[in-house]
Amino acid sequence: MSETLLAVRGLEAFYGDFQALFGVSMANGAGKSTLLKSIAGLLRARTDAITFAGEPIGGMPAYALAARGIALVPEGRALFPSLTVEENLLIGGQLRRPGAWTLRRVYELFPALGERRKLPSTALSGGQQQMAALGRALLANPQLLLCDEISLGLAPIVVRDIYARLPAVLAEGTAIVLVEQDVVQALAAAARVYCLQEGRVALSGAAKDLTREAIAAAYFGV
Repeated sequence: MSETLLAVRGLEAFYGDFQALFGVSMANGAGKSTLLKSIAGLLRARTDAITFAGEPIGGMPAYALAARGIALVPEGRALFPSLTVEENLLIGGQLRRPGAWTLRRVYELFPALGERRKLPSTALSGGQQQMAALGRALLANPQLLLCDEISLGLAPIVVRDIYARLPAVLAEGTAIVLVEQDVVQALAAAARVYCLQEGRVALSGAAKDLTREAIAAAYFGV
């Protein structure tokens, strides 16, 4: 039996005095932005609340977790407007982790980025910016890719295009934790689904066993 890559047990997270997560537990699944930030080391967590490849990592700084193979695609993309597309991508490769993802591979996955590599990132459309944020994270050659709202603000046809590239990422052995409010895309892409409501797990299960109606009931009580 394979070892669990990511496990979260009884995780609580705070923004100052405000508690955002209440005893969240999950394994190899998805949550909301605060959960991803905690896994990525952007918020403090109890040491044993999060394990990665069998090792407790809760509370470790973000740079140390990046070196271990955890990469975050943040909500809003967070590209550097003063840099070109290619310069933004190369930031992801600064740790020089070994792996399959190179600049050439990223351009093969997202040809539009190769065509615009010398342009400033501000010249990209919203969908292309999301591709650049994904490409930057892939150049870190992560074992675990955390994707926060990759469909946010994008047209449905663009969202479908981006989701169509995710199997190629999984094929390289990278696990994905995906935060997504588009229920149709989430159910189609995920193996396991977790619904968080006010910082608590309201519903979880294999994606194939969950319906849109069950998810709506978990969120809205209908």
